[in-house]
Amino acid sequence: KKSTKRVPTFGKLLRTSKIKLDNKLKNKQFKQQSVARKYRKEQKKLREAIRSTIARKPFPLEEPKKKVGGKWEEEEEDALPLDMMDEDDLQLMKDLAQKASFLTRDLSSDEPVHVKKRKHESVIEKYEKVPRRMQTEPEKELIHLLPIKDKGGIIPQTMEKPVLNVAEGEEEETEEMEEAEDFNPEPVPVLSPEEMAAQRRQKLQERKIHIAALASAILSEPDNNIKKLKELRAMLMEQDPNVAVIVRKLVMVSLMEIFKDIAPSYKIRPLTEAEKAAKVKKETQKLREFEEGLVSQYKFYLENLEQTIKDWKQRKLKKSNVISLKAYKGLAEIAVKCLCELLVALPHFNFHNNIIVLIVPLMNDTSKMISQLCCEAVKNLFKQDKLGYASLGVVKVISGLVKGRNYNVRPEVLKVFLHLRIKEVELQKDAEDVAPKKKFMTYREKRKNLSRMQRKWKKAEERLERELLEAEASESKEKKLKLHTETLNIVFVTYFRILKRAQKSPLLPAVLEGLARFAHLINVEFFDDLVVVLHSLIASGSLSYRESLHCVLSAFHILSGQGDVLNIDPMKFYTHLYKTLFSLHAGGANEDIEIVLECLNVMFAKRRKKVSLQRALAFLKRLSTLALHVLPNSSIGILATNRVLMQTFRKMDLLLDNESQGSGVYLPELDEPEHCNAQNTALWELHLLKRHYHPTVQKFASHLIAGAPTEGSGALPLDLSQRMAAELFEAYSMRGMTFNPPVEPVTPRRKDTFSRTDSFIDDELNKQLQQHISETAAHQPLDFAKHLKEFSLS
Repeated sequence: KKSTKRVPTFGKLLRTSKIKLDNKLKNKQFKQQSVARKYRKEQKKLREAIRSTIARKPFPLEEPKKKVGGKWEEEEEDALPLDMMDEDDLQLMKDLAQKASFLTRDLSSDEPVHVKKRKHESVIEKYEKVPRRMQTEPEKELIHLLPIKDKGGIIPQTMEKPVLNVAEGEEEETEEMEEAEDFNPEPVPVLSPEEMAAQRRQKLQERKIHIAALASAILSEPDNNIKKLKELRAMLMEQDPNVAVIVRKLVMVSLMEIFKDIAPSYKIRPLTEAEKAAKVKKETQKLREFEEGLVSQYKFYLENLEQTIKDWKQRKLKKSNVISLKAYKGLAEIAVKCLCELLVALPHFNFHNNIIVLIVPLMNDTSKMISQLCCEAVKNLFKQDKLGYASLGVVKVISGLVKGRNYNVRPEVLKVFLHLRIKEVELQKDAEDVAPKKKFMTYREKRKNLSRMQRKWKKAEERLERELLEAEASESKEKKLKLHTETLNIVFVTYFRILKRAQKSPLLPAVLEGLARFAHLINVEFFDDLVVVLHSLIASGSLSYRESLHCVLSAFHILSGQGDVLNIDPMKFYTHLYKTLFSLHAGGANEDIEIVLECLNVMFAKRRKKVSLQRALAFLKRLSTLALHVLPNSSIGILATNRVLMQTFRKMDLLLDNESQGSGVYLPELDEPEHCNAQNTALWELHLLKRHYHPTVQKFASHLIAGAPTEGSGALPLDLSQRMAAELFEAYSMRGMTFNPPVEPVTPRRKDTFSRTDSFIDDELNKQLQQHISETAAHQPLDFAKHLKEFSLS
């Protein structure tokens, strides 16, 4: 019959979707793979059967029947003699005996070939009538004999396999044991601990030399030896249990250093189909192969590091059991260190976002070491990120982590925001400022304002400028500001969520510190609400002292920048700080002093036009009293702030005079700085500080007693007068258990020429002489007594 299937036309082929063709190709490949897999399985089974047949021990053949008295043993009674068979059947048996298939057939179940086919129904019925029996006894090995045919049908003949004698069985067992012993491998020699340690050192040294050779070859010629990266990476799966842990650690660190050295300063993108099909030079093709191999090996390396960390997290033991569960932690720590190094060293290279996604959740890890490593890596990334791409990626992942964990993260995760390099952002401007500035003239403007020659020159200049910008490959300032603005918006969204929903969480100090750091960059629209929230937090009384100081600092940062235009009275924040100044820690844990100094700088130096004289006098008096109770570096910082107050506000020298000004008495216990009558007191604390044991405190006290002059005999040295209060606090800190300036060593006294006994006698004689002079002076003239006194002193 002729086939009716038509050949598809060209138009129909064009209409066929590419997906359908791809599916056909995939199905064809899958069929080929399945056929090949099936063929391999069959070959494997055949090889195993041949191997087992060769290895199997041949069993002895049946023993022939023995002659007894010159005659063969009589057959069983059931077996009929051959002379009772027909000649045709006997001839058929002889013919079948010449064929190999006759020996292998199961004659007990199969019918003879010459019998005519019977109906299957009768065979099935006959089989069903046979009773079933449970197999209670083990089957005996039978030998099938030639069947006998009679009128009832074929009678199968079998006999049991003869059992060998016990002695022969024992001999066979001993022979089998000897053969098994011959096949067993040689026993491993038992090594002493010293020999095992020496063997381990030798193996480790061989692995180290191999790693060093591969790394040197890759670094010397990366283009030609990029394939050796795969060989080195394969050592991450070291299987020798004696050296597996150390070798894997060494390979991790070696690969990390290699990638840091050979990675280019740009991101490698995958080639398009058109680029792959195009013909290129040999150098270009070689570069493409190198880049493709580098990216693939770098990807596999990062996947190995990720899998190592996951195995440690899940306490997942590999099937090979080469490395114990205890060693997984050490491997995971090395993997985290490598990821942190790559995060900081290769922010421009491929898969950097994948590294960020791995590192950021580990910042909240229960292991303090791993958490600290990841936080330090993110801080270093923020510090060196000039453009803002990497910082934006990290901030997005951190914000998602905090929200996903329902604000149940460690405070260190949010404290890394303080290291962002953001100093200015895009603020809300007028419509004219928001409109993009035109860099180049349009065609109509050129035609209207320029001549033909000028247009030609202008076009050449603009082309040159564009080429220069592309050659520099520098990011414009507008793009940088845009990235910083987006980053800061995400930071503030995270802060405001915590202020709104998790005010009692341990993240609040980090949020308040961050608001104080970036408050001058917040949009003006949020100022009123934010100041109200900060004041409510302070009034609640649930904050610690440091947190309340951060609230005050945040509020004044807001009001000192763009908040100048707002009509907000921060008197409540002044009162809170004045009231809590004496709560500062006076011992070694005096880090809060630095925040207080920064608050005072913002509250008085930057808002000097909005502060009354009464408020400034009250703070000056209370700060001078506080300087008597704190450590030297804190006293120096407070006195430096007092110096700024005395130079900023006029008539502050009222406190250097004993006479009172106006009415009222100074009330030091009152918490209202406006009503404590600070103008009626004096700074007697400066005279006590003038006798302080620290020389720098003495200098500041003497300087303030003289009225804080900028020049003259009472002026401070330049190294003290030109530094901020916070800088002086850090410079004279005793955190490292050192005294600044260092204490001069005590010079030993001049040794006397007489011994201790002689000096004791001399002291006694002097006492007696003084007593004698005093008694004589009462009875002698004044000149004589004076003469004796001078003699005794000499």
